[in-house]
Amino acid sequence: MSDETKYVSYEEFMKIDLRVGKVISAERVKGSKKLLRLIVDLGELGKRQIIAGLGKWYEPEYFIGKNIIVVANLQPKKIFGLESQGMLLAADTPEGTPVLLTTDKPVEPGAKVR
Repeated sequence: MSDETKYVSYEEFMKIDLRVGKVISAERVKGSKKLLRLIVDLGELGKRQIIAGLGKWYEPEYFIGKNIIVVANLQPKKIFGLESQGMLLAADTPEGTPVLLTTDKPVEPGAKVR
C-alpha cells in the first residue's frame, strides 16, 4: 500500500460525523437471520432507523437503552427493503465476532464523538 492510501487527512476524518446514540427499540427484520432494526435517538438530529447485521451474535433486547457510536452522516441505504439511516460501530474479536462499541459512562444522545 502506498502512503497515499494508508492515511486519511485530518480534514477528511472530520467529515465523518460520529455521534452517541441511545437505542430506544430493537427488533429482528422479518425474513432475515442476521439483520436487526434499531431505532436510535441522536438528540438534536432526531431519531434514526439503523439496520445492523448483528442478529447472529446479539438478541434485539441487548441493545435497548444502550449508548452506541453511530456514523450519523452516512448516506442512507436500502437493506432488505428497509432504509438504514446511519451505521453503528463495532470491532471484531480475533475469532471474527463483532463487539459493539459503546460509552463507558452516561452521555447525552447526540453528543459528538471526537
